[in-house]
Amino acid sequence: MSKKVAFIGLGNMGGPMAANLAKKGFAVTAFDLSEAALQNAKEAGCDTTSDPKEAVQGADFVVTMLPSGPIVELVMVKQGLLDAIPSTALIVDCSTVSPDDSRKIAKAASERGLHFIDAPVSGGTAAAAAGTLAFMCGGSAEDFERGKSVLEAMGVNIFHAGDHGAGSVAKVCNNMLLAIHMAGTAEALQMGINNGLDPKVLSEIMLKSSGCNWSLEKYNPVPGVMENVPASKGYQGGFMVNLMLKDLGLAMEAANSSKSSTPMGAMAQSLFSMYRNGGDDRGTMDFSSIIKLFE
Repeated sequence: MSKKVAFIGLGNMGGPMAANLAKKGFAVTAFDLSEAALQNAKEAGCDTTSDPKEAVQGADFVVTMLPSGPIVELVMVKQGLLDAIPSTALIVDCSTVSPDDSRKIAKAASERGLHFIDAPVSGGTAAAAAGTLAFMCGGSAEDFERGKSVLEAMGVNIFHAGDHGAGSVAKVCNNMLLAIHMAGTAEALQMGINNGLDPKVLSEIMLKSSGCNWSLEKYNPVPGVMENVPASKGYQGGFMVNLMLKDLGLAMEAANSSKSSTPMGAMAQSLFSMYRNGGDDRGTMDFSSIIKLFE
């Protein structure tokens, strides 16, 4: 008998993640506020519902992929979803939230006799669609092992970072570095363009040189250099600037609470904020569009 998964949140990442669970044989009941997202999930083989409490009935796993910590807390605690989840289910929160938010939700779940892991993701929309995401997990070793059966249907690199909140710490560290190397990659490519270089040739050179990085290899910010990335789709359908700024804010909070020195992270936050403030629609564009700041 197929394991039942309730999937809450069908955005650019959550939609393809839910689709991969259905493709791998899980019985998925999906919830989102967007009718279009629900329709896409239905076409991908998921059952859908307009009530999250209905989605979790009889679930073996409850996977959440929501935009922020306050929204996770709103859905889980204030709107009472935790009270509707079966005691035998494992909650897997894949949202990118602060470590404190993860610990808060874990505590609220534990008080109700529920098991919880934070499992934020990395890899972007292409990896979400391909089922090749990386998951950074926080929680008990037992719950992590139990959650792997679901996570392995959506990703290929599954890490146990430590106790509750550790996955969220790893994620904000990762995304701070992502912002730094995307900004640097965009700056370098634009300088090459300004000096008469073909960005595709320059990218090939740097990919085989010491400047090679994930942004250059998987997510080139120059339109037309790489197929099937947001830069070649009008900077749509990827990881929004608004969400990157949210994650950089979480990174700065983590830095302040641990008295860590993060001047590069702070500079990246400043650059993305400056870029977003330069145009009305920039916050909803993919974060690789930061290259427009250097044009």
